[in-house]
Amino acid sequence: MPISSSSIPRVPLPAISSLCNQNRHFGGKRRDPKKMATSIHLVVCSLSRDRSNPVELDVRFPADYSQLLEQAKEATELALKDKKQLLEVEFPTSGLESVPGDGEGGIEMTESMQLIRGFCDRLIVPEKATRTRVFFPEANEVDFARQSVFGGTSLRLDYLTKPSLFEDFGFISKVKMADRVKPEDEIFLVAYPYFNVNEMLVVEELYKEAVVNTDRKLIIFNGELDRIRSGYYPPFFYPKLAALAKTFLPKLETVYYVHNFKGRNGGTLFRSYPGPWTVLRKIGGRYICLHQQEEMPSLKEVALNILPSA
Repeated sequence: MPISSSSIPRVPLPAISSLCNQNRHFGGKRRDPKKMATSIHLVVCSLSRDRSNPVELDVRFPADYSQLLEQAKEATELALKDKKQLLEVEFPTSGLESVPGDGEGGIEMTESMQLIRGFCDRLIVPEKATRTRVFFPEANEVDFARQSVFGGTSLRLDYLTKPSLFEDFGFISKVKMADRVKPEDEIFLVAYPYFNVNEMLVVEELYKEAVVNTDRKLIIFNGELDRIRSGYYPPFFYPKLAALAKTFLPKLETVYYVHNFKGRNGGTLFRSYPGPWTVLRKIGGRYICLHQQEEMPSLKEVALNILPSA
């Protein structure tokens, strides 16, 4: 049963600069920057599962969230120059090596909010701030953002849904997207629209009503779209949401992406636009490229075929 994000306890917000500048990893410890590797290595990477034709490749995996946000910003700028309209940015927020579920829901949302602010500060020039609308999942999140991470910003803050009297039972009030958009809006950034199953349906509506046949751009930031791609939501119970895998997601350009796999055959699926999709493994403090391809592989393929055969 969907749970309203307003019922999740919040944690105190650390300074944004501290979050972005520290190299966070398991155990909550902090690495000495002087000992930190540059994470830019010249490695051998195969172009296919048949590793008979290796090539040299610069693998630029970020050493911390500051580097990650800078890479995500550069990848987004390149995609916007290439006239991409529907973009995805996805990476873990509980540590660069974390996986979904490592962090508690409310904490992950707070961390995402901080990272979104850092991303906007890098991507959006001051004169464009009032033409950029950031959509949070619901109205309560907007209030929280204004009182904390986004206090004093010129960015336009908005919401996809608003609570109803029955929100504890999974019901929310739908917001008509055409009524939320202003003529001067140029960029929409949608923040983590995954906690309620209705949120991504509203994002699709926003795209259809306010982006298609315009010059506007829509960026989905940490939307956990792999849930839809992988069939996590059974089509029988969630037909509209499951349909997005065929009708909406193929229009997306995933411009920046990090997904980690744990276990003996662990690794990382990584992409920074316009580069290829690469499967990496951290060995001895450096990331080695095991595989690369032009199209996004499924998480199942990476976990069951690519990583075990490396």
